[in-house]
Amino acid sequence: MAQRQQLRNGYTTGACAAAAAKGACMCLFDQEADSIELVLPGGQTAAFVPEIMLRANITAQCGVRKDAGDDPDATHNALIKARVVLLDQPAVIIKGGPGVGRVTRPGLAVPPGQPAINPVPRQMITDAVKSILPEGRGAEVVISVIDGDNIARKTLNHRLGIIGGISILGTTGIVVPYSHEAYRDSIKCSLDVAQALCLDTVVLSTGKTSEKTAQKIFRDMPEASFILMGDYVAFAVKEAVQHGMRRVVIACYPGKLLKMAGGCESTHVSSSAIDLPALADAAALAGADESVVKAIENANTVRHAFSFFDPAVKRAVCRRLAKSAIAAAMKMVNAHFTCDMIVLSFENEILFKSFLTNPAKGYQGI
Repeated sequence: MAQRQQLRNGYTTGACAAAAAKGACMCLFDQEADSIELVLPGGQTAAFVPEIMLRANITAQCGVRKDAGDDPDATHNALIKARVVLLDQPAVIIKGGPGVGRVTRPGLAVPPGQPAINPVPRQMITDAVKSILPEGRGAEVVISVIDGDNIARKTLNHRLGIIGGISILGTTGIVVPYSHEAYRDSIKCSLDVAQALCLDTVVLSTGKTSEKTAQKIFRDMPEASFILMGDYVAFAVKEAVQHGMRRVVIACYPGKLLKMAGGCESTHVSSSAIDLPALADAAALAGADESVVKAIENANTVRHAFSFFDPAVKRAVCRRLAKSAIAAAMKMVNAHFTCDMIVLSFENEILFKSFLTNPAKGYQGI
């Protein structure tokens, strides 16, 4: 059988923006090079080729073209530029230029009125610039994207209230190719290992951040118990039970939880939509005021909707949705198993868990 060709990773708009900013700083201090090395959030080192490097007195520009690897999206090949102006005070000020969207609605990681440059890319840009600047000096960094306004029309930015350009995104700096077959194979391989180790419990996480939190909760469980399922909820649950797992724990955030509670077998944006009316119904049943319920119906995102809840209602809503999501997961498999959930806030606090982790207290479901 022919061996499947490994898909090539790419880099996020955030990583490219940080590399461009570093390249502009290098240009300011006569450190022009054919390659710009950047340390990514996960500790890996990546190299970027500058397409533009220009300097005029205390201002310099650098451009880096985004390579999305073998999962090209709308921003693939976009030329991301950084203009850096040297400052006397030790501060890094980041602004959005032409082609970078501006946030107009609440509910995103960036507040309204600000350029759509997410927190992790902002930190990457800051770190990259500081790695070149001498002590006591700072810089104003303006990120722009050539033809960003037109590129944004091919994205979901307009639905989120981001206008005028694309978003500068990424939490790892790396774009992992979205291959359905490859991802499902990785889930099966992970479950093969868990089965070979005679494990009977696995924790299925929708992403790396939720997995890290789950690992802290279940700190005594072996590493092989933790499996990244991504958006493949039904597939992962079915495979886990078929691999002999008697207990499946799902770790997720409210957005994915809402989709699972609605019975969605895949939580990818192309497969399922956010059902804010269902969230509003859950809020009403959890005791939310009528004004809050109405605000949720008109919210921009799940993050935005959750900002209207007080802590008690927020946890009651998560409990109600988790019960529905667990019931939906149980229906996916024609076999007996225990399903639990961990629901995390956008600040990575535990909003709800359907069990007690102290073995001395025993198991307590919802």
